[in-house]
Amino acid sequence: MDLSKLTGHIWLDGEMVPWQEARVHVLTHTFHYGLGVFEGVRAYKTPEGTSIFRLKEHTDRLFRSAHILRMDMPYDKETLSAAQREVVRANGLDEAYIRPMCFLGSEGMGLRADNLKTHVMVASWAWPSYMDPEARDRGIRVATSSYTRHHVNITMCKAKANGNYINSILALREAMDAGFEEALLLDNEGYVAEGSGENFFLVRAGILYTPELTS
Repeated sequence: MDLSKLTGHIWLDGEMVPWQEARVHVLTHTFHYGLGVFEGVRAYKTPEGTSIFRLKEHTDRLFRSAHILRMDMPYDKETLSAAQREVVRANGLDEAYIRPMCFLGSEGMGLRADNLKTHVMVASWAWPSYMDPEARDRGIRVATSSYTRHHVNITMCKAKANGNYINSILALREAMDAGFEEALLLDNEGYVAEGSGENFFLVRAGILYTPELTS
């Protein structure tokens, strides 16, 4: 699916713009250095209508991530929550994947990253399942990755930052090249941390286990 070929609308810097006209300059700072934050949000069809799953919690985390990376947010939480609801309605979606993202503009280049404007976009489209739907019934093959999950002293792991996902992409590619469908990353001490794009849960003797949030 070529996302650039979709139709509809995207919320960009406070305005709802046609999908094909939602553009940024190639010298946008985040495009070069990865300093940006985002969320992956889901909207589901319910008997009462379309509902966005944990919208408040996702929006809160987006703002926490921006704070960690010292990005000044140009809008408040209520505005961005409303924008996420608005794009789902504008695109006529009963169920949707929603991607809010904050990124630094093209006002300058270099690692100082000062005097840059924070831009915000919110897009939504139909993305039924992260994996093949059949995977939920038959399960998937998972490989322990040779890549280690980022350590807290190396990068700001508590921020859902664009650049953090390079490690996940490499881990997933490695697993897929070896014939697996997903990668399991360990922390720097060899304990289970997470999947390439998922949390890890284990059920043993009726008890649900998951790694610590700080792992």
